[in-house]
Parts: sequence; structure tokens; C-alpha cells
Amino acid sequence: MQSKLFLYSFIGIFFFASLMETVFNKWRLTIMDQGDPRHIQHSIVRDFGIHRVGKLANPEQTNQKSKLPVQNPPLKSRFKEMFAKTTSGQQKASNTHPNTSSLITMFMCGDVMLGRGIDQVLPHPSDPILYEQYMRNAKGYVSIAERMNGPIPSPVSYSYIWGDALEELERISPDLRIINLETSITKSNDYWKNKGINYRMNPENIACLTTAKIDYVSLANNHVLDWGYSGLMETLETLNKVNVKSAGAGSTLQEAEIPAVMEIQGKGRVLVFSYGVTTSGIPFSWAASDKRPGVNLLKDFSDKTVNSIKEKVEEIEQQKDIIVISIHWGGNWGYEIAPTQVKFAHKLIDEVGVDAIHGHSSHHVKGIEVYKDKLIIYGSGDFLNDYEGIGGYESFRDDLALMYFASMELSSGKLLRLQMTPTQIKHFKVNRASKADAMWLRDILNKEGKKFGTRVKLNKDDTLTLQWN
Repeated sequence: MQSKLFLYSFIGIFFFASLMETVFNKWRLTIMDQGDPRHIQHSIVRDFGIHRVGKLANPEQTNQKSKLPVQNPPLKSRFKEMFAKTTSGQQKASNTHPNTSSLITMFMCGDVMLGRGIDQVLPHPSDPILYEQYMRNAKGYVSIAERMNGPIPSPVSYSYIWGDALEELERISPDLRIINLETSITKSNDYWKNKGINYRMNPENIACLTTAKIDYVSLANNHVLDWGYSGLMETLETLNKVNVKSAGAGSTLQEAEIPAVMEIQGKGRVLVFSYGVTTSGIPFSWAASDKRPGVNLLKDFSDKTVNSIKEKVEEIEQQKDIIVISIHWGGNWGYEIAPTQVKFAHKLIDEVGVDAIHGHSSHHVKGIEVYKDKLIIYGSGDFLNDYEGIGGYESFRDDLALMYFASMELSSGKLLRLQMTPTQIKHFKVNRASKADAMWLRDILNKEGKKFGTRVKLNKDDTLTLQWN
């Protein structure tokens, strides 16, 4: 009798633990995106009752699970032709500033989220329906932002969302402009059920990227499949139509692994490989395979993984190529950097020959390291999102971000200079941060960079310059 009771008790505990794990994982995927949903609910109920703005679609409009694409064929030649075009196709004009022939300057930033609220103020908004626990209409996020900081003109121009960043980009004139795009570009209604947060931008708003002359977008992140496999395929097709290069996602694993290759006229090539890690909130089920679309997801940071990346690099690398790893890793909140990330980053530099690591996922900036003269950005923060007015993590100042301008020696990939322009998200656009906010960013980077031997200097124009041992 006692043995039976023990057996039933064990089965009951196991069942309860499994149920709680499922609930926790769903909760985690939600809070990792934009904070504790209770703060969203508080903003909604307190200020406007936005839970009444929109209604869920009819049952027949929803799906049970995202389906593999049927009518959208794989982009058979998009990646294979990439390498041939690097020597015979159109090349990007180099920075013509004097004394720059021996270096290359790259602009990098963190997460760029053009969906949901931001998509609603653009010239061609998507269907605003959402499937979030506390928000059913994307226009609700516009209302929360306006309640916080005042009216947002709508529709806005394609250049509006970039705000002061456009002038800064023109002033510095980097050779390449690299971002992490955390938005599916699609009209698909095949939302990923139980994801919690689903970002999409209407493909007719793609001029947002071309207006800012974006050269490359990383896609190995936790939002590119928000609207299913069909949404991913349309994202790839839309980017290809406007000649914006990407990496990190594809119709197969082989396509997702292929880097973007960009040649700077008169200088050389830059290869960007894009990877994602489940710690950033990417569902493991999103991993691409030989027969399934998805993202280029790393299973771990083991030596086997490092060797696999090394093989991929060696297959494509030419002499004097600049190798960049753009990686979506770690949680959204907190300054701590996992020792496994640091060790992995060092191995990529030591054993693979990577010249720069562009890390993202954190909603705020994190410490910067220069390891053996190679740049490691562990967390570049959110560059643009629709989180205005949503509370819960104010102490991290996720409204502040940085424009990273990394100048590297062409012959060696050695970092020569890292200039950073502080920015603030306000009115759904990028603004130059105030002097006080620039000082706040300086202090945070100095505090978090101390363990890496890096420090930041505030310049007279309120930009920041990295210094290292």
C-alpha cells in the first residue's frame, strides 16, 4: 500500500513539475521581450483601458501551429549567387575621407524593432491584430507612447523613425551599416501560437531600411519567425528585392549558415555570419534543418561548435577579409555577462580568426571588451522599439542606446577606434541623447567595462570614445 502511495505521489509531482515548466517557458518568452506583462497590463488599465481597443480575430482566422510554406518556393540562388557577385557585382562606395584607405569603418547597433506600434504609424500599417495576453491591437502601443511623451504624427515618413541617426550616419559616413532586425517583414497571418509576442512590418514599408541605407540585417533572433514559415520566406524575399543583405535565417540550414559578403570598393570584403542562442528567447523548434526553414541556432558553446564555425569561415574566407560574428545571445535584462559567453567569444577570436563580435539581445547596453585588439560588444541594447510608457525596468534605461562606429585596420582586423553616439528612443524615433544621458551611459560602460580593462571618454560633442589597455 505504501509503495503504491509513493508511486502515485511521484507521478503526481512529476506531472506538476512538467506543467509548471510549460507555464514558466511561456512566461519567460513573454517577459524576455519587453518586461513583466503585469506592467503592460497596469499601463493599459490605468491609462486607457486599451484592452478594449481591439478584438481577437474569429476562430477561423487563427491557427493551431505554424505551417511549413507550401506555395513559397525556396530562394534557390539567393545565397549561392552571393559569392560570385562580390567580385563582379555592384560594390559599395568606400568612405572617401582622407587617410581612410587603410581602415574600414562599420556602423553597428542593437535590436531594431519595426513592427507592432511602429509599423502602425508608418505609411502602410499591417493589420493591427495581436495575440498578446494584455494587448489585442497594435495601436494600443501607439496610445501608450503618446500618453507618455505626446502625439506622434501619423503616418510618418520612412526617414522619421531614424530621426537624428540619419545626420550622424551621413556625418561619419561608415563603409557599412549593420543592424539586428527583430521584425518579420510580411503580410502573413500565420502567427506562431503561444509565442506571446509577435512582431511584423508590412513589406510595403521596406523603404524604412533603404532610406537609412542599411547594408545588412541579422535574422538569427527570436522574432523573425513570429508570423510563421511563410512570414520568414516573405521577409527573405522582401530584403532580397531591395538588395539588403542578411544572414542567420533561410529556407534550409545550409542557407541560414551562409554569411553575407560585402565588398567595399578599393578596400576589401567583410563577411558577416549570424547566429542565435536559445538563451535569448529563440525557441529551439525554430532551428533550421536540411528540410525545414528556420534560424541558424547554436546548440552550445562547445569546442565542436567552435570548430564547425571555423570550417564555415575557412570555406569562404579570402586573404585580408574582415570576419564579423553577429550573435543573438543572453537575456534581455541585467549587466552580468555569462563566463561561457566570454570564453566562447575569446575562442572565436583565437581559433576562428574572428575580427569583431556584434552581440545583441539585451534591451540595454552592456560592457565592451577589446580582446587581443579585437572588438567584442556583448550587448548593444535596443536601438528602436515601441516600449515607450511600459514600466518595470526603468533603472536599466532601455530607452538609451548607442551608435557604434568601429574603425578597423584592413590588413589585420585590429580595432583602431570605437566612437559611440548616445541616442534615446522617444516619439517612436531615434534622438540624440542629452548630455546628462550621455554621462549616464559613460558611467555604466565604465562600471561594466572595468573587468575587461575598457573605459569610456566623454567628448565635447557628447559622443563617447572607447579606451582600452
